[in-house]
Amino acid sequence: MLVTGKGGVGKSTVASAIALVAAQRGKKTLLVSMDGKEPVVATTANLDTLVFTTEEALREYIALYVKIPFVSRLGLLAQTLDFVADAAPGVKEILAVGKVCHEARTGLHDVVVVDAESSGHFVSQVSTPRTIRSLAQVGMLREQTDWMIAMLSDPSVTATVVVTTPEESPDRKSTRLNS
Repeated sequence: MLVTGKGGVGKSTVASAIALVAAQRGKKTLLVSMDGKEPVVATTANLDTLVFTTEEALREYIALYVKIPFVSRLGLLAQTLDFVADAAPGVKEILAVGKVCHEARTGLHDVVVVDAESSGHFVSQVSTPRTIRSLAQVGMLREQTDWMIAMLSDPSVTATVVVTTPEESPDRKSTRLNS
């Protein structure tokens, strides 16, 4: 479940509440914070939290798919990878979407709740797999974006909760998310 909306409207509170209720109902739940801040949620059984960082997601991707196990110890290569994640268009976005989809795909949790970026960033992130798929006609990137798109497009797997306030600007931005 992806929770998004304009900044400052309570998305983190809503995401935490959804995750807490799911955990209390016996679902093994993961709450993912995409803004780098530790989620503020009561500790309870069945609830795990994860703070997304681009650097850690990139290191995990390299270890899983490129098969370089200890990228953090590779000095110059690690610095180069950090530079690429910051400089290349779409790298941060695909890492963010890929990390969340990977966590959901592992099956370790019944429910994955994502305290997503604000709506402007969110739209960019979830559209990145389609953009990359259009560029990669074959190979590993194509295969990975195919399963991400399938997961994000399946309403039995992925839902989006848009949090807003009854004000003109947040309401207008939230309405655009439906299109």
